[in-house]
Amino acid sequence: MAELTYRQAVARGLSQEMDRDERVLLLGEDVAGAGGVFKTTAGLLDRFGPERVLDTPIAEQAILGAAMGAAMTGMRPVAEIMFADFFAVCWDIVVNEIAKMRYMTNGQLSMPLVIKSGGGGSLRLGAQHSQSIENWAMAVPGLKVVTPSTPRDVVGLMAAAVRCDDPVLFFEHKGLYSAKGAVPDGEIVDELGRAVVRRPGRDATVAALGLMVPRALEAAGLLATEGIDVEVIDVRSLVPLDTRTLLSSVSRTGRLFTVEENPRLLGWGAELVSLAADECFWDLETPCHRITTPHIPLPSADNLEDAVLPSVARIVEEVRKGVHT
Repeated sequence: MAELTYRQAVARGLSQEMDRDERVLLLGEDVAGAGGVFKTTAGLLDRFGPERVLDTPIAEQAILGAAMGAAMTGMRPVAEIMFADFFAVCWDIVVNEIAKMRYMTNGQLSMPLVIKSGGGGSLRLGAQHSQSIENWAMAVPGLKVVTPSTPRDVVGLMAAAVRCDDPVLFFEHKGLYSAKGAVPDGEIVDELGRAVVRRPGRDATVAALGLMVPRALEAAGLLATEGIDVEVIDVRSLVPLDTRTLLSSVSRTGRLFTVEENPRLLGWGAELVSLAADECFWDLETPCHRITTPHIPLPSADNLEDAVLPSVARIVEEVRKGVHT
């Protein structure tokens, strides 16, 4: 058992899979010599060499075009798009080529490709470098979408993503890169589409993703002092989505709160609320609640960014109000 930061766990997960399968390669801007702009690929060039760890020009479409070609010809590439915001530069190749290739070739070509990227706010990087775009991705048929919240899950979900024969968008939350956690020794492999109950509870279900998971857990601890017992579910995977775990919890607690960093309009929480309304209507004690970022570009000023992102205090307030409705 080792204690690793979230960023170290990214390198650990990639190293595990590159050791296991020589078809796995890594490419992206500054991923080799510099060890990644967020130091998530540090040491991989020394370990695996320049034929498997490749620095690329600043050209997102070229990065994904090369990765797509490699996947079509039998490799299992991991491509890095430095900031999730930059998917806007190469969204055509993601949506119209990578996501559809297996379907359009009737399964003659698979697309074992991982696109990793740093997303999310809290680092004061402003409107063009702080977006959470999981909701963009989950709207596209053919893509799998995951966001780990702990170093251990970074390793396990990276392994599952690399071994998947479909394209996986792997979002790392930038605000968690320095977070530490215990990571077991040996091989770690998770299953895509499995949520995790981080804290059991009986009074309300709180579903969260990425940076919002530790905030939801802290809020649950504060609510427990008031006698409100909250179950916190780390969604982890949006596509595929673990509806069994989520809806089972909502049926027991009778209340659902989603905590999401995505802008409110068409965020992933809206899908969870819709599912709960369809499948658990007669079990619900109160309307479902979405705790979100407003539908605005993220500001760079620290006080403004803190004001718009879901905070521990806002989660506590919303859950308290919802439970006592």
